[in-house]
Amino acid sequence: MSWAVGLLCKVLAQSQEAAALRISNLARAIFVGGTASHVGKSWMATAICRVLSRRGLKVAPFKAQNMSNNSYACADGGEIGRAQAVQAEACGIPPQTDMNPVLLKPYASTGSQVVVNGKVWKNLSAAEYFEYTGTLRQQAVAAFHRLSQQFDYIVMEGAGSIAELNLLSRDFVNLWMADAANAKVLLVADIDRGGVFASVLGTLDLLSPQQRQRVQSFAINRFRGDVSLFEEGVRILEQRSGKRCLGVFPLLEDCAIQQEDSVALEEAVSDPEARIAIIRLPRISNFTDFRLLRAAWIRRPVERDFDWVILPGTKNTVGDLLWLREVGLEAWIRQQASTGAHVLGVCGGYQMLGRTIEDPHGMEGQPGQRVEGLGFLPVDTVLEATKTVRAVRARRLGMEFGAYEIHLGQTRAYAPLEPFAWIHPDVAEGAVCGRVLGTYLHGALEHRALAESLFGAGSICERAEAAYDRLADWFERWADMRLFEERYL
Repeated sequence: MSWAVGLLCKVLAQSQEAAALRISNLARAIFVGGTASHVGKSWMATAICRVLSRRGLKVAPFKAQNMSNNSYACADGGEIGRAQAVQAEACGIPPQTDMNPVLLKPYASTGSQVVVNGKVWKNLSAAEYFEYTGTLRQQAVAAFHRLSQQFDYIVMEGAGSIAELNLLSRDFVNLWMADAANAKVLLVADIDRGGVFASVLGTLDLLSPQQRQRVQSFAINRFRGDVSLFEEGVRILEQRSGKRCLGVFPLLEDCAIQQEDSVALEEAVSDPEARIAIIRLPRISNFTDFRLLRAAWIRRPVERDFDWVILPGTKNTVGDLLWLREVGLEAWIRQQASTGAHVLGVCGGYQMLGRTIEDPHGMEGQPGQRVEGLGFLPVDTVLEATKTVRAVRARRLGMEFGAYEIHLGQTRAYAPLEPFAWIHPDVAEGAVCGRVLGTYLHGALEHRALAESLFGAGSICERAEAAYDRLADWFERWADMRLFEERYL
């Protein structure tokens, strides 16, 4: 009983703090929370963004705190989580840093680089990070306030489960933020992983009465088969929870919406006919660069010949380069290149393709460390203490496109090389040497015409705009839209 009383007092104190910071008379807020991680919150939030945008409403995404090494450089030079950049694209608006005021970019199992309002703030352990809860809450509310003044609706996304009891006192991404924004909550559960009754009912049961009241409905996501077979399940859940079911949403496959969590790669099925191999690095970042490509993601050498081998970005270039050697992929890449494959490195992958990587400041290991690269390109990289973050306009093969850079190192050639692209107006970027290409430009391959020119139309997935509309159609087909409009709009 004493534990329960203590928890209740803690929750009440948090509610009072959130109320003191509550934003009023601004945009209406819809909060998409989950029973666990990777239940489809980002997809559901993206779908709602697109649905509202198609109705002519001014809508923007928001996530107070994100944890992802898939980031995006906004026009102002700040970086945010890729999921919010995707959701902004679904809304038809440019991403801005207020959409994700706090971004955690893990560099180790117990530490992260903390990005606040788009700029690197500190490197902190988990314990150190929690000491700044009050400060970060204020930053999150201020960002929401600025964003809310520009739009009719804000579609907010939570993180993990909304009922993590051990994190309640430090929460500012889930129900604390929903309370501060006076948001109406949609709870998303994944039936495909099993245990959906315990997930929904257990989550709601762990909430305080005030938090539970904020939840307007729940959604059952990733149902396989005939959704009518779960009608009895819906009745049970509604009866026991006292909440309405917004809908039972079938598993939507082959929809080319970017996902920010690397767990999505764990569940991805490689295309057996793909002519492109992408190395699944342990500390991979910005894998959304390749969302248009039909590819095989590999961790070990495979007995197949490919037309292309791609080394993606990474949060630790040196560490992942050493991993390549340990698992035999360095030799495998050389073998692929010797039989005619093109090799492309993006960001950290570009650095790996060079002759050397030096780390004078110990950004990825011991200060002064120097490692040999793969030697495919006559370039050297020095890792610097200051990160380069910028959005650019570039051109390649007569095609202009937008891209962005997020990297620590500076790479310099020690022999004349053809550039990968030209940054407006006339700055050479990257390097091309025969069938080997390297670039710092994230997002370049997300431009369909450029991707088709490199890899061929047969290696490209559907257009992003079509995918967003397909996702919105999916939501409107399976949601109780009358309930959605009554409870959330």
